[in-house]
Amino acid sequence: MRKIYFYDTGIRNALISNFNLLDRRNDKGALWENFLISEKLKLNLIDDLDVKQYFWRTSQQQEVDYIEEIEGKLYAYEFTFSEKQKTQISKTFLKNYKPQSEMIVNRNNYSEFLRIL
Repeated sequence: MRKIYFYDTGIRNALISNFNLLDRRNDKGALWENFLISEKLKLNLIDDLDVKQYFWRTSQQQEVDYIEEIEGKLYAYEFTFSEKQKTQISKTFLKNYKPQSEMIVNRNNYSEFLRIL
């Protein structure tokens, strides 16, 4: 199944008719993921990086939110809005694809994600 991200989340909000404040939304995680990926894509374009982007999910619904391939090396990222939420990158993915690095991205460390290669 495909995921769709928006450069402008206002358009996304208009399509789903939800303009509630963040503390009243049930889609915080989706908005957070959209924000991180759209900003990362913009930075990759600005820096003229040759980056392939992927999303990974198994039929058992294990997933990795965002994967970058740079010069044949994989970098895996899982996003969580809450830094307290227990999140990890799929062990199945790690075992089978052996990424160069992995990172759980939350509100405390997202600036590091937006600068990592």
